Amino acid sequence: MEASEVAAVVGAVAAAVLVVGLLTALASLSRTLRALRDAVDELQAETLPLVRDMQQAVKQANHDLERVEGIIDTAESVGQTVDAASRLAYLTFSNPVVKALALGAGVARAGRRLRKG
Repeated sequence: MEASEVAAVVGAVAAAVLVVGLLTALASLSRTLRALRDAVDELQAETLPLVRDMQQAVKQANHDLERVEGIIDTAESVGQTVDAASRLAYLTFSNPVVKALALGAGVARAGRRLRKG
């Protein structure tokens, strides 16, 4: 056997080992991709219902927020109305009440003077 034949046999064996290694790597890559695809499918199956539920929750929260906003607006309006009514009542009754109290105090003082004298 000559050196060229030995080199050819060694080259063929090396090529065969290289091909087996590449096939093993390719099979491993294929298994990994299959596992990744399964994981993505499972993730998608679990997350899509969650996303739908979140969308529904956001819609409900927006609806509730609009209702609360309306309630706050109504409460502010009622507060302003009560404030205006209390101011009006104060202005309406304060002057006559003060006069009535002054009259009562004057009558009481006059009554005391009449009793003493």
